[in-house]
Amino acid sequence: MKGKKILIGISGSIAAYKIPLLVRLCIKAGAEVKIVMTPSSATFVSPLVLSTLSKNEVHIDIASDTAWANHVELGRWADVMLIAPASCNTLAKMANAYCDNLLLSVYLSSICKIYIAPAMDEDMWHHQATQDNLTKLASFGHTIIPSEHGELASGLIGMGRMAEPETIFENLQAFFKRRNTLTGKTALITAGPTYENLDPVRFIGNYSTGKMGIAIAEALAERGCKVHLVLGPTHLVTHHPLIETTNVRSAEEMYQACMNLFSGADIAVMSAAVADYTPEIVAENKIKKQDDNFELKLKKTKDILKSLGAIKSEKQVLVGFALESKDEKQYALKKLSEKNADAIVMNSLNDKGAGFSHDTNKITIFEKSGLEFNYELKSKQAVANDIVERIMNLLP
Repeated sequence: MKGKKILIGISGSIAAYKIPLLVRLCIKAGAEVKIVMTPSSATFVSPLVLSTLSKNEVHIDIASDTAWANHVELGRWADVMLIAPASCNTLAKMANAYCDNLLLSVYLSSICKIYIAPAMDEDMWHHQATQDNLTKLASFGHTIIPSEHGELASGLIGMGRMAEPETIFENLQAFFKRRNTLTGKTALITAGPTYENLDPVRFIGNYSTGKMGIAIAEALAERGCKVHLVLGPTHLVTHHPLIETTNVRSAEEMYQACMNLFSGADIAVMSAAVADYTPEIVAENKIKKQDDNFELKLKKTKDILKSLGAIKSEKQVLVGFALESKDEKQYALKKLSEKNADAIVMNSLNDKGAGFSHDTNKITIFEKSGLEFNYELKSKQAVANDIVERIMNLLP
């Protein structure tokens, strides 16, 4: 971290008392640290202490009687911006582009990677509005350092406690370690479900949200990789400048997009939940309710992973996904062999917190070489980093 530029934004939370230790860790590692605070955060931690530790002036107000804090310059100065603690109020403002203090002005002006360490009480953390804001911020390409379970300022024991300074510091170290390690490489990622139309208003689909695939795309892009993301129907988006998104709806559209893009890819990760079958006939008009029974004939869709495996070169790394509900390892290894993939990422619907719709996942990676890697339940962002680390080991 020597010579790296870290900008820390502190919002109003009792967890701000932990930030002096974090600043000290960064300075000892050789980083340069600048700090922006909201006015309310100054009631929880001393700007003088932070200024002394960081060896830089601490910025609180947009302007004073004698000077103006150039928020654009601050936002462009940093290699990484960390908002910690990020209060419930600040998260909501960030998610909706509010700009009523210097910290938010700097955040909206920043062009660097953003890390966010939330801190709040348990009920605030679990509120749907807060979770929606976190999902929205993650869709911007920001990394959320998960809050922890523990003692809270209210006296409750639960979720919402800000990650410890050492944990936050490790996240920053990991960011600088992996940055630009895949510059010059190109990846093809599929994510989300496919929808197979029955008629103009109905379709066959699944519960995939695309969270895992988007997290993999962003983990690759953070390392400097150019990413082509082929994304099925989902409300999620990503705004990383190195990610180019092609939106598709059906399995056939996803197949065609992948076949067009695969030849230029060094890495391909097929994480989308693609329909195995599609209706033989799509009705031109809405199907009306008539008989007690309705017969629907389906035909197989094209196998994208197998098709790519058949044309894969030795210089390309191809990774597939296997979501199973029984005999998980057996089916994953069968897919690894039959599809000519270099690795299969397996997860099970029997594991609590894994699979569709969750923000977490638990995986096992089986590689063509016979190696097997088991991982504990983690955030999908952390799982994405684990997958990308294995991919980097598979690259020629």
